[in-house]
Amino acid sequence: MSPTQIQNEPGGPQAAPSAVDPAAAARRRAAGLGVLFLLGSLATFTLMDAVAKYLVTRYHPAQLIWARFAINLALVALVYRGSFLPRIRTRQPLAQAARGVMQVITIVLFFVAIRHIGLAEADALFDINPILITLGAALFLGERIGPRRIAGIVIAFLGALVILRPGVGAFEPAAALAFASAFSYAAGNLLTRVVRTDPLATSLIWSALVGTVLSSIALPFVWKEVAMADFPIFLALGVLGSAGQALVVRAFSLSEASTLAPFGYFSLIFASLWGFVFFGQLPDAWTVAGALVIVGAGLYVWYRERKSAE
Repeated sequence: MSPTQIQNEPGGPQAAPSAVDPAAAARRRAAGLGVLFLLGSLATFTLMDAVAKYLVTRYHPAQLIWARFAINLALVALVYRGSFLPRIRTRQPLAQAARGVMQVITIVLFFVAIRHIGLAEADALFDINPILITLGAALFLGERIGPRRIAGIVIAFLGALVILRPGVGAFEPAAALAFASAFSYAAGNLLTRVVRTDPLATSLIWSALVGTVLSSIALPFVWKEVAMADFPIFLALGVLGSAGQALVVRAFSLSEASTLAPFGYFSLIFASLWGFVFFGQLPDAWTVAGALVIVGAGLYVWYRERKSAE
């Protein structure tokens, strides 16, 4: 009788359970893919911000925002041309609409901010959003919150104050807009997690529609004829925005918000890279110091939470 037969005999020794839990392995793979999609979205969005910073010196931010969403809408309409209207259907229209509004607010605040301050400075303030996402996931999505997360939020806020330097001559009011954009961005990403049961196409169409409708309201008051040389740059703005949105929706459909949040700090690396490559700008010492405080607080919270979960 073979060893296999002996193990299968009644009362005989049972086969050892597999050391690998297929469900756990699948979750880890999904989380890893989610992180990769998020990093791709951060690289794409920060490159879009660099394009916007180049254009915003000659065109009103509202015109750029309209172009970003209108091109996005045209692209998704082209991609889903055979099923565009059916894909608009969603069981969560209010959440999808609110998500679109948050994205518009984020872009308005950030585009106005980078008109006056450097890309790296704006992104350093924006990088408080992973802490806000962690807090929001606990408050609104039922994820656990503890003293470490609360401490991380407070410390990250202090890091933002180092960059803002309120009450001193170096304070630039536009920096507060970049700081505020982190709150609307965090809200939008949490709503992305809420609507994750909708197909990717549905979320992309809603984002493009809401953004185009809202930005079109201001367009007649700010329109300026686009120079022929700038048409490819406007197109790049819309294509990058579309690609970044598709990547971030995919990321939050695969991974929990609190898992992805710490990797949001990579946007500071990408923003500093594009700022140096295209504008020769590097963050000053105060920005670096504040960014290190924000990043350190977030990574500490993430590390301690991972350790406690083991």
